[in-house]
Amino acid sequence: MAHARPRRRQHIQVLVVAAMLLLSSALFTARLPLAVSARIPSPAARLLLFAGLPPSSPLRAFCPRARPSPATCAAFSSTTMAAADNPLLVADFDFPPFDRVDPSHVRPGIRDLLTRLEGELEELEKGVEPSWGKLVEPLERITDRLEVIWGMVDHLKAVKDSADLRAAVEEVQPDKVKFQLRLGQSKPIYEAFKAIRDSADWDSLSDARKRIVEAQIKEAVLSGVALEDDQREKFNQIEQELEKLTQKFSENVLDATKKFEKLITDKKEIDGLPATALGLAAQTAVSKGHENATAENGPWVITLDAPSYIAVMQHAQNRTLREEVYRAYLTRASSGELDNTNIITQILKLRLEKAKILGYKNYAEVSMAQKMATVDRVQELLEKLRAASWDHAVKDMEDLKIFAKDSGSPEATDLTHWDLTFWSERLRESKYDINEEALRPYFALPKVMDGLFALANKLFGVSVEPADGLAPVWHSDVKFYCVKDSSNSPVAYFYFDPYSRPSEKRGGAWMNVVFSRSRVLARNGLPARLPVAHMVCNQTPPVGDKPSLMTFREVETVFHEFGHALQHMLTKQDEGFVAGIRGVEWDAVELPSQFMENWCYHKDTLLSIAKHYETGETLPEEIYAKLVAAKNFRAGTFSLRQIRFASVDMELHTTYDPYGSLSIYDVDRRVAERTQVLSPLPEDRFLCGFSHIFAGGYAAGYYSYKWAEVLSADAFSAFEDAGLDNEKAIEETGRRFRDTVLALGGGKSPLEVFVSFRGREPSPEPLLRHNGLLPVAA
Repeated sequence: MAHARPRRRQHIQVLVVAAMLLLSSALFTARLPLAVSARIPSPAARLLLFAGLPPSSPLRAFCPRARPSPATCAAFSSTTMAAADNPLLVADFDFPPFDRVDPSHVRPGIRDLLTRLEGELEELEKGVEPSWGKLVEPLERITDRLEVIWGMVDHLKAVKDSADLRAAVEEVQPDKVKFQLRLGQSKPIYEAFKAIRDSADWDSLSDARKRIVEAQIKEAVLSGVALEDDQREKFNQIEQELEKLTQKFSENVLDATKKFEKLITDKKEIDGLPATALGLAAQTAVSKGHENATAENGPWVITLDAPSYIAVMQHAQNRTLREEVYRAYLTRASSGELDNTNIITQILKLRLEKAKILGYKNYAEVSMAQKMATVDRVQELLEKLRAASWDHAVKDMEDLKIFAKDSGSPEATDLTHWDLTFWSERLRESKYDINEEALRPYFALPKVMDGLFALANKLFGVSVEPADGLAPVWHSDVKFYCVKDSSNSPVAYFYFDPYSRPSEKRGGAWMNVVFSRSRVLARNGLPARLPVAHMVCNQTPPVGDKPSLMTFREVETVFHEFGHALQHMLTKQDEGFVAGIRGVEWDAVELPSQFMENWCYHKDTLLSIAKHYETGETLPEEIYAKLVAAKNFRAGTFSLRQIRFASVDMELHTTYDPYGSLSIYDVDRRVAERTQVLSPLPEDRFLCGFSHIFAGGYAAGYYSYKWAEVLSADAFSAFEDAGLDNEKAIEETGRRFRDTVLALGGGKSPLEVFVSFRGREPSPEPLLRHNGLLPVAA
């Protein structure tokens, strides 16, 4: 969550007709955009790439191993002709045909899919037995197919949004939710899983299979399987409405972000903006019809997209501009036709009602039913971290006021929200002699990725190789990679979509599942279908002839998302329901991602990626030392910020009464009193853009970032204990991390996995130490 890692992570996506992969090179390249076809390897190189694939599609999920029933054959034959024109109906592909899916394919494709799946579900229920082959395997095929196809559509909506695609998704979404509820509330399947749990063979099952059975029973209960008649009908109505509301919330945030554009023609208004920001603003202006815009002479267009917004808040000397942009960002989707206020209230009411129907006091208890934590333990952790952070945050504010005053700024006596980021950046530059913009030339995206892949090789013994042209992509910026083990055999693949595209791509950064590893879906003697992931970021795009020159924070984000991808791709778990990130409790899933961020401060790692894009010069060691020294700059403030988000999330889903007289903003202000040194503005409406909890998977779960950060900091401390300068020790510890945290997936509980790696239960001390909130031990 990424981010916002909308993480977001139980989806799965698809595409790429196997026949397409066998087309001649001329035909294949002729139908692709120039930017894509230019990357298609030579015929000889393509043969090598294809040699790395399984001998046939890893996604033969559409063809059950058992002889299909007449009903299934009829359903299939009735759409054979349609499948030729609709990539969502193609039964066999190696990689998703992202380049071919059009909004017009969504309605017929999803409806046909749901019809076939309904038939297969009925067959399963008729012949269901409490055995792995008669229950779990056919169920995995059904759920996988839905996740793959719907995941593909859902992914395109996130990265290639359009009015037509929205309309199509909105129309078929109720049908998709209806089928999910039908599946989740299947009593024959539920009873069969309970029979497995109660059988004499239970003790002989593997840990992974036990986890699958227990999770399926719990999910069925939370899906309303035990509800009867009126209660079930009401529950299903709530689920349908929640799906619509969360979708609308997300669309409003995207539209509100896109809606704000500020055209600037006088360069004095944007004094202080660095060259990269000016180039981006001019490039945006060109895309808006100002054909002659240049970085030097303008005009420039400022937006609320992250690279533009952050640059203004950090560097614009024009305080009026900072205020305007800050207020616009803080009040996104909080007025007019895009107002999310009522949507939030409706979501909270429905979640509370859902919880009570299921027999829980509040929605947080529903959320915790499938997590490591409990409500009490979350509140205990948040308060411990808040208390440790508060005094540091107060000092952060005092330091800022003193610095602004010593700098002779007239703002010093009245520092407010749109000043904090600007003066923090000036103080950081002064205190550590680091200019973030001056560092950009050392962090060119290609070199950063090379260094990241080299780290993965050192720690985990895998190599990452470009495989552009092997799989179709949804945009010419997208890169495709193959991950290989020490014997040079492919173990996984992933897409990487790095750049901001505010006109069609939602903000934030995330990793998601395309295919999961699966024994059941393997064919032709292969042990398992290989996992495929995609990583999506919104970093600064290339400007002119320069590559994407990244901020250090953008570097950390790429490392973070790659950590998620590694857990998905390096799993050794063959049971699809618990392979990779599937089946991992939500409050543990950020462990590998936040763990990887620590390596951005590891000397050898950082210096391997920090090469000047023009001269090749390595980042000077004295600058590296300054980066490390600045690592915990304003750590108390940043810690409180995350605690505020987590705390308001918990309060809204535990004690808040959405039918009462208090508003959601009253709750936020009350939380801010103990988590924010500078009181929020009266018009603060950040909740209207809080997609993590109102349009993602983090409802009553935002605390997961801090919970998992305890785990990740403690995990990294194992490498510190082994010696970060000891190459052999690092490699040995890295292999142990791979064989536990990355390999076991959801096949064991997160606590068991952590103890397997660390040799003990987790402690919050390493996190506080890493953040400078506790003294470093002598």
